[in-house]
Amino acid sequence: MRVFDASSIVYGWDNYPIQQFPALWEWIAGQTGGGEAVISRVAFDEVTHVAPECANWLRDNNIERLDITNEVVQNAMQIKSDLGILNDGYHSEGVDENDLLIIATAKVEGAELISDERRQTSLPRNIKRFKIPAVCNMSKVAISCINFVDYIKQSNRVFG
Repeated sequence: MRVFDASSIVYGWDNYPIQQFPALWEWIAGQTGGGEAVISRVAFDEVTHVAPECANWLRDNNIERLDITNEVVQNAMQIKSDLGILNDGYHSEGVDENDLLIIATAKVEGAELISDERRQTSLPRNIKRFKIPAVCNMSKVAISCINFVDYIKQSNRVFG
């Protein structure tokens, strides 16, 4: 199973318009309708605010929206602690509360996260500035994080 971050599905929606890439979106519809690609409610809410047409398409194609459970919250709190973030002391250049819930959802589900947050080629010294891919790569989190294009490439599908 794979869990979409809002950044990734919106990236795909904006850069691979359904009118020009219908076969791609038919394949994604099969992934979402079959439960192979899901989204957390937090990420879905973000998509709704940023790209309402994309959210409608996801809803129409039966994407499963995963609730934020107590286990997800506990995992998010542990990751927050591992990052040294106290209370609302998030760094403006790093992850925020929603990001932690999305990462924790993927971790609890044992799923790969699809996120198009920028990869940091050299990690900042202050781990509070880590973006989603860097947090996923932390030894205590240890979940795979790919971007939208990698998601397509890993499918080995040809969309013609």
